[in-house]
Amino acid sequence: MAIAAGVCGTLFVGYCIYFDHKRHKDPEFKRKLRERRHANKQDKAVNRPSTVDFPNMKDYQAVQKFFAQEVQLSDELLAAGDVENAVDHLANAVTVCDQPNELLQVLQQTFPPNVFHLLIQRLPLIAPRVLKQERRLQEEDVE
Repeated sequence: MAIAAGVCGTLFVGYCIYFDHKRHKDPEFKRKLRERRHANKQDKAVNRPSTVDFPNMKDYQAVQKFFAQEVQLSDELLAAGDVENAVDHLANAVTVCDQPNELLQVLQQTFPPNVFHLLIQRLPLIAPRVLKQERRLQEEDVE
């Protein structure tokens, strides 16, 4: 029985190795893999939290609630190892903060340099969304 199990296991591993080798030798494999990775990168870029509804900046309580929520989400995502999304939420929080320079100084001392630099790179992408939403809210107030 043990010999039969060993033979079956060896055959299964051989089968896996054979087909993995055959798959990698396929000339279309690398092209398909590159296309799939490129599509995944584009999906991730599209699915960034760009649909975040920023609060009305005139409503202090809503801004404070949003700030706390984004910081908490950022902490949870960092703990889970999802640095990209954590930085996005942290950038949202910095954008609505009433003292962003002081917050950035604290974050610079708190986070590793690579995470902080990623945050600095994301801020210019987030700020226009807040301004765009503010203009939309002002237009709704006028109507």
